[in-house]
Amino acid sequence: MPEVRRVVVSGASGLIGTALVSSLRADGIHVTTLVRRPARGADEVTWLQDATPLDPAVLAGADAVVALGGASVGHFPWTHGYKSELLWSRLTPTRTLATALRALGPDAPAFVSASAVGFYGSRPGVHLDETSPAGDGFLARLTVAWEDAARQAGPASRVTLLRTAPVVHERGVLKPLLLLTKLGASGPIGPGTQVWPWISLPDEVGAIRHILREGIDGPVNLTGPTRATANDLGFALARRMNRPFVVRAPVWGMKLALGADATEALLTNDADVAPQRLLDSGYRFAQASVEEAVAEAVPAAD
Repeated sequence: MPEVRRVVVSGASGLIGTALVSSLRADGIHVTTLVRRPARGADEVTWLQDATPLDPAVLAGADAVVALGGASVGHFPWTHGYKSELLWSRLTPTRTLATALRALGPDAPAFVSASAVGFYGSRPGVHLDETSPAGDGFLARLTVAWEDAARQAGPASRVTLLRTAPVVHERGVLKPLLLLTKLGASGPIGPGTQVWPWISLPDEVGAIRHILREGIDGPVNLTGPTRATANDLGFALARRMNRPFVVRAPVWGMKLALGADATEALLTNDADVAPQRLLDSGYRFAQASVEEAVAEAVPAAD
């Protein structure tokens, strides 16, 4: 595949974006970031300040455009207003980029667009890969619309859809669990046996770079290669922090505190999602188990 020399990244200030941009620049790849504030240098471009379209020239000459970001699904509760924010923050930037890429025609760079394993919904007992159909629920419908927006980049742009799992990191899926675990108040979430897709931050970045390098298009599951339940993650964190794991969180209480949509989409959701296309293309995971991902993300207790 052609060498990747220049990449445009949106959502560069988030957890994944910050790590990806740092990794790319460390290897001498020129990165232009799209920012929603006044630009502070030649490698930044301001966008989405109003309804003004993005100038396609900003993307011209890049090898790839990587679209990340979106309002956090970890913000609770999911009120009607916040669900609208979840939609707007994903669909509007993606549509804006797709429109600019489409205008470039055959000169358009590859479009690597964020998506989520929420695409599959909750599917207990079903092994899921990139050929599996979309599921049900708010997050699944949002993700289908998100991917449809990316595909509007047109036939001339190679489109990759990053169906990312929750990232095992203190600013990711571990954020709400760390304080409870530190206080000794962690335990099974609902039944605890529900399968949770996961990925470490190094592998999230490594997988995106692998996709750029290998020219992989279409949907790609960015998940760890081994199956893990909610209890597996919780136990691993508790062991790492040398704390107990005994206090069960009832489903009814979570729905009362967080709302039914958020509880069902994030906490009681059961989806065994395999990174089949990454494995088939030769990607080698740095953290192959959820225990390794927790150990990489969280310092061991003294």
